[in-house]
Amino acid sequence: MEKCNQVSSPIVPGCKLVKNENEEGTDATLYKQMVGCLMYLLATRPDLGYSVCLVARFMDRPTEIHVTAVKRIMRYLKGTLSFGIVYKSNSKTSMKLKGWCDSDYAGDLNDRKSTTSYVFMLGSGAISWSSKKQPIVTLSTTEAKYVSTAACVYQGVWLKNVLSYLKMKQVECIKIYCDNSSSIKLSKNPIMHGRCKHIDVRFQFLRDLTKDGTVELVHCRSEDQLADLLIKPLKLESFCKLREGLGICD
Repeated sequence: MEKCNQVSSPIVPGCKLVKNENEEGTDATLYKQMVGCLMYLLATRPDLGYSVCLVARFMDRPTEIHVTAVKRIMRYLKGTLSFGIVYKSNSKTSMKLKGWCDSDYAGDLNDRKSTTSYVFMLGSGAISWSSKKQPIVTLSTTEAKYVSTAACVYQGVWLKNVLSYLKMKQVECIKIYCDNSSSIKLSKNPIMHGRCKHIDVRFQFLRDLTKDGTVELVHCRSEDQLADLLIKPLKLESFCKLREGLGICD
């Protein structure tokens, strides 16, 4: 891959990978080694979040199309070796902890589970991010978003405690930006309607944190949703915009 052609994004827009038992498998050991190296890079490169987590789902029996997807990520890295998160000391950006969360709906074509993504910003750069398939099959977009928001809030509370330990106490509530109005209303409405009774009780702690002012859910436009970078393959223009929004630059 040292002489490979560079690409501008780690995954083709609209790409969907599935398991294919009829297609001949490739070297699983080599595939695991390649994906393992890419997962190591996730500690400093949130722009790889979606693509790497996607290819990691096929390590038990990878096929040629999965290997091609991994090679594209490497081609993207070839052209962005000098990229990283820049934390500016003279940044005018507030040092308040802010989070963005999002979810696709039934995005995995094999088991129809959704994916949770979130990212937290402090100052000019991202400090925490995640792209992970949800443990349950959700029955609506609202439920998928609500589960994603709950995971984001849980991480936000933990980060707030860590910052307090580091003498960076967050006095105000944590703002979590979400692009789904229904999930925001659900977190504030104490009445359990028929369409949401089935949502597991372990996700309902979000209501208590919203009620006592620990977190505040704020609606944002889909084009300003930073967590989109970790949830789906984007067009190049949107990808570059959100990548810059996370503080990743040359």
